[in-house]
Amino acid sequence: MKNRIGSTLGLAIILLNVILAGCAGVGKQLDPPRVSLAQIQVEEFTGFEAVFLIKLRVLNPNDVALRIKGIEADLEINGKPFAVGVSNASVTIPSFGTELVPVTVYSSIMDIFTGIRGLQTAEQLNYRLTGKLRGSAPNTMSVTLPFDAEGQISFNPPNTMVK
Repeated sequence: MKNRIGSTLGLAIILLNVILAGCAGVGKQLDPPRVSLAQIQVEEFTGFEAVFLIKLRVLNPNDVALRIKGIEADLEINGKPFAVGVSNASVTIPSFGTELVPVTVYSSIMDIFTGIRGLQTAEQLNYRLTGKLRGSAPNTMSVTLPFDAEGQISFNPPNTMVK
């Protein structure tokens, strides 16, 4: 009788491991989103910090929709830390689609001055945006997708003269 219980228990453990291993492969690997800075505006300036609202253009390169529950972002300007923030905006990005995601970021006055140093002579600022999107996709419990993007903010409008 003891052998039968022991072998039944052993078989149950093996079966449970097989089931769990099978479930781990059900979800598919998601490609990280492409993120770019679409807009930045000043929300508030106090004596020691500034609050900005940035809008991130998030492009979903996957064949399934991404339901974003939150985002964290770090913004660097000209290679220097500029602002950090989070958002709990709930946004669904359709498969092979894009959406704007608002994120409130905070910057110290020192980080602002460090980031825009040399602005008088520059025609553009270089930015780097890093962070993580947290949410879910079909057939997955939850996902954390990192992003890392670079770009430029130009101060010269494009030449639109027609010849």
